[in-house]
Amino acid sequence: QVQLVESGGGLVQAGGSLRLSCAASGRTFSSYDMGWFRQAPENERKFVARISWSGSSTRYTDSVKGRFTISRDNAKNTVYLQMNSLKPEDTAVYYCAAATYYRGTDYSDYNYWGQGTQVTVSS
Repeated sequence: QVQLVESGGGLVQAGGSLRLSCAASGRTFSSYDMGWFRQAPENERKFVARISWSGSSTRYTDSVKGRFTISRDNAKNTVYLQMNSLKPEDTAVYYCAAATYYRGTDYSDYNYWGQGTQVTVSS
């Protein structure tokens, strides 16, 4: 089992940057496929990015390609989401998620979730 704690959210102007971090507990973090999702008010939770256990494979939703970068440091049990060129439509609560193995990018494909961190982008 793994517990996830996100940090790094906040208020930023359009065009700015933020880096989200997700710290994981547990000795098996390095074996998990990790993902970031986001949920805007009155919307469903949507996939943003994922990274394989080794970091060698990543995937992004189209709207963030070229602006967001997911990475991980297995020695620190941490996964990151670097967000550049932020837009007001990126405003949402961002969630970190872990999957025991990669099955897909639907929220139901992930086993464990953090509590979320708010990202607000002003225009």
